[in-house]
Amino acid sequence: MILVSACLAGINCKYNGKNNLNQIIQEMVKRGEAVPFCPEQLGGAPTPRIPCEIKSGTGEDVLAGRCQVINKKGEGVTSILIKGAEESLKLAQMINPQKIILKERSPSCGKTMIYDGTFTGRKIPGMGVTAALLKKHGFNLLTEEDFKEN
Repeated sequence: MILVSACLAGINCKYNGKNNLNQIIQEMVKRGEAVPFCPEQLGGAPTPRIPCEIKSGTGEDVLAGRCQVINKKGEGVTSILIKGAEESLKLAQMINPQKIILKERSPSCGKTMIYDGTFTGRKIPGMGVTAALLKKHGFNLLTEEDFKEN
């Protein structure tokens, strides 16, 4: 079994109410080979929602309490992303997937790159909050970009 970011399966759960459809991933979900999940929705965030980014750090820093997640209005949404990461971890522990395919650059799901917290489109190396927690617990993480290469 595989876990996948729900937006990659065509589920409209992105901040703007849209998705990041990957047809191969969507077909895997339809065949019952993959289970979709959205950490931000699991944390209680509505869809659509105000975009958010990690300010002055990475998902690891958020989990360690060294920085916060803010939305574009400057409001703190750290607790929502942490709760979503914790709920995603519970799901992963129940399913014990062979791999988890995540949406790169997301403040929750980014595996190698995230936005820098300035809402200018600049990216920095680092993981999102959910990706960092899943990695800490030993799960095999891929991005949709890694997955295309396999």
